[in-house]
Amino acid sequence: MRLLIAILLPWLAFFTIGRPISGIVCLILQLTLIGWLPGAIWAAYAVSQYHTDQKIQRALGR
Repeated sequence: MRLLIAILLPWLAFFTIGRPISGIVCLILQLTLIGWLPGAIWAAYAVSQYHTDQKIQRALGR
């Protein structure tokens, strides 16, 4: 679900993973039509890293 949000509303994806400063920067980037694609790619990558970090935390038992 977060990946879909990252593609459609990249700035919102950052807020869902607890990175509000990045969300604001992404929103500014998204306001330009050219910046939408890099913002979506950046958000999808951040969501992917968030899921990886969550898996590592569960594996370590934290």
